[in-house]
Amino acid sequence: MSIADFGVDIVVQGYPGKAVCHGGLGWSTIALIRAPGRLAMVDCGAFGMRKTLQERLKERGLGPKYVTDLLLTHSHYDHSVNWTLFRHARIVIGKTEMDWAIEEPWGETVVPELYVRELRNWKTAVEVEEGEEIFPNMTAWLAPGHTPGCLVFVLRGVERDIIFTGDAAKNRAELVSGTTDMTYDASVSAASIAKMWEFWKARPGNIVVPGHDLPMILEDGKPRYLGKREAAIQMWNGNDMETTTRIELAAV
Repeated sequence: MSIADFGVDIVVQGYPGKAVCHGGLGWSTIALIRAPGRLAMVDCGAFGMRKTLQERLKERGLGPKYVTDLLLTHSHYDHSVNWTLFRHARIVIGKTEMDWAIEEPWGETVVPELYVRELRNWKTAVEVEEGEEIFPNMTAWLAPGHTPGCLVFVLRGVERDIIFTGDAAKNRAELVSGTTDMTYDASVSAASIAKMWEFWKARPGNIVVPGHDLPMILEDGKPRYLGKREAAIQMWNGNDMETTTRIELAAV
């Protein structure tokens, strides 16, 4: 979907779910932001999204080389591992996040160890502090809980803002309940979600883009989805390659 007045395009929809028997789905939100002479991408997905991401860019007449700024909300693999597709771009990540991620034990977490190690020393990588403007009219704010250095990005418009929450608030359920899945401290995450609500309520019409869900707007103080969810699994469940079963996951 496109949020035309901002030049924002949701290239890959995030999905608010987990696989029951095979670990995390890692279906995270990827967005493009256009500015004069620049094109930013917010997060870049997991390995499983790599082909889809390239195809979606091609549909828009773009390719990885057109992205000038890659803005990472945090270091987990499903949001960061494809940074190598955009290695020419200015790659933004929080300093607090990088300091933490680089010390995570290898083989035990969802931090992609070798990719983080390379990124720390990459020539186009930029480690930012809270309150820095990371892209025209866009500011990074610290929102710890999911990781110690999770960033929320606030894109300021003329009449309304867009808040990219990353996994500080992965989905509608976390925003509404104030409770989170996958946090190192529930109270820290709750405080970060309260901060996001302050951003959301600051101006009528503000939009929130969670890390694993559809964009939302507030109506009468309650979140309403923008756009239509697209999610399904296709499986070979027969005796030949022509027979497939499609399982829809798009219920809202």
